[in-house]
Amino acid sequence: MEERATQKGSIIEKFVPILLLITIALAFLVGALWQKVASLEKGNPTAGTNTAGQPADAGTVNGKLSEDQAKKVPEVTDKDHIQGSKDAKVLLVEYSDLQCPYCQAFHLTAQQAFDEYKGDIAWVYRHFPLDTIHPRARPAANAAECVSDLGGDNAFWKFIDEVFANQSTALSDSGLAAAAVKSGASSSSFDSCYKATKFDSVVESDYQGGSTAGVTGTPGNFIMNKKGEVWVIPGAVPLDQLKQAIDEALK
Repeated sequence: MEERATQKGSIIEKFVPILLLITIALAFLVGALWQKVASLEKGNPTAGTNTAGQPADAGTVNGKLSEDQAKKVPEVTDKDHIQGSKDAKVLLVEYSDLQCPYCQAFHLTAQQAFDEYKGDIAWVYRHFPLDTIHPRARPAANAAECVSDLGGDNAFWKFIDEVFANQSTALSDSGLAAAAVKSGASSSSFDSCYKATKFDSVVESDYQGGSTAGVTGTPGNFIMNKKGEVWVIPGAVPLDQLKQAIDEALK
C-alpha cells in the first residue's frame, strides 16, 4: 500500500508542470479570443486586416482615404436602403450587424446625426453579419430584406429600428416575425420569404462589398461627399466625433 501511494505521488508530481503549462496556454488563448471578438464588434482594425487604411484609433477623423481606396467603397445606388436623398451633400454609409451591441449603440448616434443635419446628409444601411460570433445576424439581415421587399424602404427602416430597440428578444425566429409584422409586413408572406432565405444573396453581396472596401468589423462607417472624398469611421463613435467627420466632408 505504501509503495503504491509513493508511485502515485511520483506520477502526479511529473504531471503538475505539464498541467500548469496547459492552463497557462488555455488562459492565453481565451484572452486572445476575447480581444478578437471585442475588436470585431467595435470595428477596430487589426494587424494585417486593415485594407481600407483605417487609423489606429477608432473614431479619429483623420481617416481620409486615398483616391484608390475610396474607389473600393461600392457606389450608392437606388438598390441601397437610404434615409434621405441619394443626392444629399454627405452620405453616411454604415455596414452593420443586427446582433452587434455596438451597432445597436451607433444606430442611435447615426439617427441623431441624420436628424441634426436634416437635408444635408443621407444615411445608407448595408449588411455585414459577423457569422462566427453573431449566428443570428444573417437570419436577421435576410428578414430585413424580406420586410423591404414586402413593405418598401420605410418598412425596412422601421424593422431595423424595432430589432435594435429590442435586440435581446427580437433576434429569434418568432421575434423577427413579430418585428416584421409590426413594421407593416404580412405575417404569412414574411414567413414564406424568411423560410426560403430568399435574400441571402443580397446580404452576401453587401458583405462582400464591405470586405472589398476594407471593413473588418461592425459598425464599419464611411462618410462621402459630392467631391468623391471618403472618410472611414470604424466603430461606434460618439456623436461629436461623427460630426467632426461630417463637418469635414461638408467643407
